[in-house]
Amino acid sequence: MRALKILLADDHPLMRQGIRSVLEGQPGWTVCGDASNGREAVAMAKRLSPDVAVIDITMPELNGLEAARQIRREMPSVEVLILTMHDSDAVIAGALEAGARGCILKSDSARLLIAAVDTVAQRKPFFAGRVGEIVMSRSLKGEVDEEDTVALRLSSREGEVVQLVAEGRTNKEIATELGVSVKTVDAHRTNIMRRLNVHSVADLVRYAIRNRIIEA
Repeated sequence: MRALKILLADDHPLMRQGIRSVLEGQPGWTVCGDASNGREAVAMAKRLSPDVAVIDITMPELNGLEAARQIRREMPSVEVLILTMHDSDAVIAGALEAGARGCILKSDSARLLIAAVDTVAQRKPFFAGRVGEIVMSRSLKGEVDEEDTVALRLSSREGEVVQLVAEGRTNKEIATELGVSVKTVDAHRTNIMRRLNVHSVADLVRYAIRNRIIEA
């Protein structure tokens, strides 16, 4: 196999270790860095310039979909493969919208992971098994759930704010994390709650859990 630099992002050390072992077992493949959250993954991608970023969806500070979106926007040469435990329509729609070239389930085999990384490295889409069935079904129906549509209308920054609020951060903590004013964070929260039609932080947390932005 050809030489390939891979960035790995997952918040579970044992999962990262296992995936790294599988990937580095391929001739010429190197895991150039591994990140434990989405924000770290974006920073590493900028510094290391991998060919492929293999990113888990549910991570702290910045979820995998938002990390993928930022990586694809700022470094379009980096291909993204999303890893997920959940085979829901919303998750697959989010992966596609974020610019991921492929998506596989964590329950899929090591063989499928290798095939997925090799395929997206060639800038080809990879959606197999249950994920492939969902993509095909959505394509045939030409339908998007109303909640999916609303979620996709949130800006990148609003997506970050949703996650940090759902993780229990205060406006001041969020402002410090994102390098903006408390007033700006408050404005984002107001807009988010209006767009999602939620009326409390508890509602926002439920939304974040339902959409796999945070873990329950």
